[in-house]
Amino acid sequence: MRADAKKNYGRILEVARTVIAEHGSDASMRDIARRADVGLATLLRHFPTREAMFEALLCTNLDALTQKAVALESSNPPDVALRSWIREWVEFARSYRGVVTMMAAAHTNPASALYASCAAVHSTSARLLSNSQAEGTARPDMNGDDLFALMTALGWAVDQPSFAPRADHLVHLITSTVLLGRVG
Repeated sequence: MRADAKKNYGRILEVARTVIAEHGSDASMRDIARRADVGLATLLRHFPTREAMFEALLCTNLDALTQKAVALESSNPPDVALRSWIREWVEFARSYRGVVTMMAAAHTNPASALYASCAAVHSTSARLLSNSQAEGTARPDMNGDDLFALMTALGWAVDQPSFAPRADHLVHLITSTVLLGRVG
């Protein structure tokens, strides 16, 4: 990539983070281009779709999130690791308003730019659930798809201004539904 193209790419992502924090996932691509001081065509050359832009924005954070799951697994009992993972997911979801809706739509669409990120979250969640089920601390009647659906619903709920203040309580409700016995 040419130096000026690389500079534009970085600037677009920097501005996109700010605009999305202000306006959520429906932020205007034109506004992002204008505020990044590039033309819309330049923005679209780098990011032909909204999903492609979100993938670029989310990739680093989702990689860090899935690595966090590895650390949680190695240092905690399976039920604690799963509970902590769900809390980490909610914090991630809250940092990108509207992204959960996009991820829910993309998780079964291999053509989506967000598919790989969704697959990573899904497989990590399924693994943590399976570990907890093997220990006997999670419901045996659910699978990774069920957990991904619950986490997506929870991420959507805490993204709503009316539910955001109850985020911790909602996380507690979901984790106490998934996990058996010890609640925390």
